[in-house]
Amino acid sequence: MNRRLSPMSEVNMMASLADLKEVDYQNTLLLTALIDLLIEKNVLTQRDLVEKIKQLDQFPTSF
Repeated sequence: MNRRLSPMSEVNMMASLADLKEVDYQNTLLLTALIDLLIEKNVLTQRDLVEKIKQLDQFPTSF
């Protein structure tokens, strides 16, 4: 089934995608700032962070 979207639906979808990209950027910025601050304040090390990322990445995800 190959359904074509109306022009307005396409515009709405593109606007939603742009919104998601902006949210993703803001979340990435916040996360980077938090990590940098935690490392600067010696709350964690970059090695700790990398090890935790590797550990979490091994869990299977199913959505």
